[in-house]
Amino acid sequence: MKKRFSSYSLPPWVRQIRLVSAQVIIPITIFQGIRTIFFPTTFDVLLLAILIFLACALHLEWI
Repeated sequence: MKKRFSSYSLPPWVRQIRLVSAQVIIPITIFQGIRTIFFPTTFDVLLLAILIFLACALHLEWI
């Protein structure tokens, strides 16, 4: 049987980084989305996709 991962087993500083990054990633993603609407380049679209994936992963606690 596979042992389930518990976020409480992590050191406090790692949990703090996860909480802060979960709060910071949303405004950065919104800003990048607005920037991509006005200046759509390949780099901006890829960066927006990565930021959306990170935001979803942090929200769903995959990371």
